[in-house]
Amino acid sequence: EIIKTGKGVETDKLPPDVRKGAMDAVDSYGGRVTVGDVASKAGLKLNETERALQALATDTGGFLEVSDEGDVLYVFPRDYRSKLVAKSFRIRIEPLLEKSKAAAEYLIRVSFGTALIVSIVLVYTTIIALLSSRSDEDNRGRRGRSYDSGFTMFFRPSDLFWYWDPYYYRRQRIKTNGMNFIESVFSFVFGDGDPNQGIEEERWKLIGQYIASNGGVVAAEELAPYLDVSPSKESDDDSYILPVLLRFDGHPEVDDEGNILYRFPYLQRTASSQRSGRKEYVGKRWSEWVGGLDKIFKEKKWTFSEAGNSEKAMVVGLGAVNLFGVVILSSMLKNVAVTPGGWISFVADIFPLLQIYAASFFAIPTFRWFLLRRKNAEIDKRNSAREQRARALESPDFSLRQKLLSARDLSRKTVITPDQIVYSTEKDLSEQDYEAGDWDSRFREL
Repeated sequence: EIIKTGKGVETDKLPPDVRKGAMDAVDSYGGRVTVGDVASKAGLKLNETERALQALATDTGGFLEVSDEGDVLYVFPRDYRSKLVAKSFRIRIEPLLEKSKAAAEYLIRVSFGTALIVSIVLVYTTIIALLSSRSDEDNRGRRGRSYDSGFTMFFRPSDLFWYWDPYYYRRQRIKTNGMNFIESVFSFVFGDGDPNQGIEEERWKLIGQYIASNGGVVAAEELAPYLDVSPSKESDDDSYILPVLLRFDGHPEVDDEGNILYRFPYLQRTASSQRSGRKEYVGKRWSEWVGGLDKIFKEKKWTFSEAGNSEKAMVVGLGAVNLFGVVILSSMLKNVAVTPGGWISFVADIFPLLQIYAASFFAIPTFRWFLLRRKNAEIDKRNSAREQRARALESPDFSLRQKLLSARDLSRKTVITPDQIVYSTEKDLSEQDYEAGDWDSRFREL
């Protein structure tokens, strides 16, 4: 008998990142997990982990097992992913939605870059039209030809079709491992997004796996290289570990020497027999003793633009050409007593938008440059504090070494094996009662 199915698809109610993290953790443990296994592997909160496992089991025919010590395990069939995809329309269309989102983002980037070309064309075509209206036909033709020859030095109209080609971006990335010119316009003005997007999830994965691999008992100093801490000289307060306690349901303990350690009971119970981290610390540098885990959490610094130097120089040059043209055209439109109809009238109507675009083209990057300097200074400060804490662990003093040894002595990791299971929702209750009674009778005979 599987977990009772409710109405609708329970997994659809989960946040996508929680669902994906839980499923990846289930896969890594072979489909038989405890809440602590998934929480530590995926870096999820215990309550959201339990909710995710219940939803997945409900929708995929998973079942529960209970050990003789009261531990609850979730067991999933090998094809649980295919069952979930067949049941959930939301999961089936997610890849399409992600592709649509990526296409929309690319369209925005290309549109902003294309607007620079369009602005230059509008501005300088209007300037020529105004100048031509004051001269005879020959001068108008000559100036038009002069303008055309100068403009082609910066841009070929055929390039515009290449940039809008859906396969152009892919071809250019293969050739140059960079971005095309139209994209570099957006990159110069607005940047390329948060370089630390999704890094918080990675931080919690590191913390959860570190605690679990070391038997569920750690000193605060061990987690400092993964958290936002102040330099050790400024403060010895352990308050920075509070978010970890709340996330993984940990609590402080005091050892015989009066050291404060932190125990995480849920991360001490596992359904996996995979090898845990080393228990011995004596004679090992911390960088070696940590094993395969990263010994420090580092934030990435923001970059002003990932466009190449040649692309940025081209963008700045065309932006300056556009700004200069807008200033000249603004002066010319003010001196026109009666605005001619047709093309010039159209440009005059949208000219405020052209002015805003030209001004923001340099105002936004300037503001962003100052903002990024401040952000990067803060990131450097946090990274430096974590590196300082990591160095203290690499060469611990006597008191810290004793504290770490005490944490290892108190650590304990219990693997829940199949022979410890006393109840499973996969089997009928009366059948399990009979088996339990049979084992009791055999025990009495012995």
